[in-house]
Amino acid sequence: MHRLTFIAGLAIGYVLGTRSGRERYEQLRSSAQQMARNPAVRNVAESAAHNGMGMATKAFDQVNERVGHRLPESVSERVQAMREHRMHADDQWATERENGWRGSSTTR
Repeated sequence: MHRLTFIAGLAIGYVLGTRSGRERYEQLRSSAQQMARNPAVRNVAESAAHNGMGMATKAFDQVNERVGHRLPESVSERVQAMREHRMHADDQWATERENGWRGSSTTR
């Protein structure tokens, strides 16, 4: 994950610092889009997202088990709202995948 962030930072720094202009930017953008459409890259990204959500859920459950009864009601309500939001996001992720990743322009 750190390597990906580092590479993205290098690319952004290059684009912002270069004098080659729009043409080079478009070339880099095209390469990034092509890589993002690669099924292997998408599978790895999906797997990482799934594993991350699983680990976060496990950590939350452990913390909740140990100190959940001590939390104020307002915190418990906020956590429940976050869980429901996450479930909706999981559902949206699956829907987009089933629809073939049409490349919608919406941001999450």
